Amino acid sequence: MTSERYSRIDEERRARCTRDLTRAMLAGIAIVISVVLTVPVARADDIFIGDAGDNTVKRVDATTGAYRGTFAVQQGLNGPVGMIFTDGELLVVNQNKSEGINQPNGEVFRFDERTGLFLGKLFSSTDRGAAFAPQGIVLGDEDDKFYVADLGVRDDDCVNQGDIKVYSHRGAFLGNLDRRGFKPAFYPRGVVFGPDGLLYVSARGCPLNAGDSQIAYVLRFNPHSRKFVDVFASDATVAGFHRPEGLVFDDRGNLWITSFRDNTKDGDVDRILKLDGRTGRLLDSLPLWTAGHPRAFAQTILFGPDGKLFVPIFGDADETTGQLRRCDTKTKHCVNLVEAGGPLQMPLFVIFRRSDPSTLRYRGR
Repeated sequence: MTSERYSRIDEERRARCTRDLTRAMLAGIAIVISVVLTVPVARADDIFIGDAGDNTVKRVDATTGAYRGTFAVQQGLNGPVGMIFTDGELLVVNQNKSEGINQPNGEVFRFDERTGLFLGKLFSSTDRGAAFAPQGIVLGDEDDKFYVADLGVRDDDCVNQGDIKVYSHRGAFLGNLDRRGFKPAFYPRGVVFGPDGLLYVSARGCPLNAGDSQIAYVLRFNPHSRKFVDVFASDATVAGFHRPEGLVFDDRGNLWITSFRDNTKDGDVDRILKLDGRTGRLLDSLPLWTAGHPRAFAQTILFGPDGKLFVPIFGDADETTGQLRRCDTKTKHCVNLVEAGGPLQMPLFVIFRRSDPSTLRYRGR
């Protein structure tokens, strides 16, 4: 009887242990399910915006438009323009804007891409070969060099033309691209690498000369030989093309580029033009406002999630300045992710963490 009693006790213990183990396993599964269900879904990328109104870099949720605060600010940052993410850093071109004729050279600031902490300068305004009026910047995909558009125009003098300056990955000046094959005056603003591996440069006439105010070029350079290749498009070949800056290719290889209005013509408006990526022929136009309504113009543009085109608006109209628009390039319908009068004062250049530093193409998640 004693052995039978112990046998029953052992069976009861085993049964109890089995029930406890089952409960523990079910509880563990429930916890895992709960954790999985409560982990937030990955949020869409933030878009980073250089705001020349208060000389900061700000963040906005690219899906909802929610303002995510100031990401980067540093004493001496005065006139933030071109930006790229590369090697865990956000590089911000600083124009060093100032009044009068004693404006210092520009420079490039480095910030930690996650925290916005200032890390130093890629090159300083006092370094050899520092760009005087830098604007756009890209990183060569194959040669690991930085290409910076320098508008020039020093001391209010159109004699001082610009250049495309080349810097090593450590910021050492390596020289200028050879623009001698391009005979007109050279005032570059934006740069981007195209699908053909050539460097595309947007350029205008001298901004101080009213007679040159409508001039527009898209030029191509070979980054290996550093020589000028050809004029891809101009105001002579594309109707309504004036004073371009921001340029970027879409997934089909077509070039989208900003075009400011013709100030000499009543009723003309600021636009974004779509050019055939092989021929430079005008394919389409996206007006940013309509005549008789508040003006809206953009210095740069950028493709982001879902193939949408992001357009920061600045200018002289309170009703539109400070908008960030997200546009469907097929329907030409745009929505204001950020409204005028909000956190953005003078938004100029925009970038995503996942924008390719060479082509500016959005690489997604």
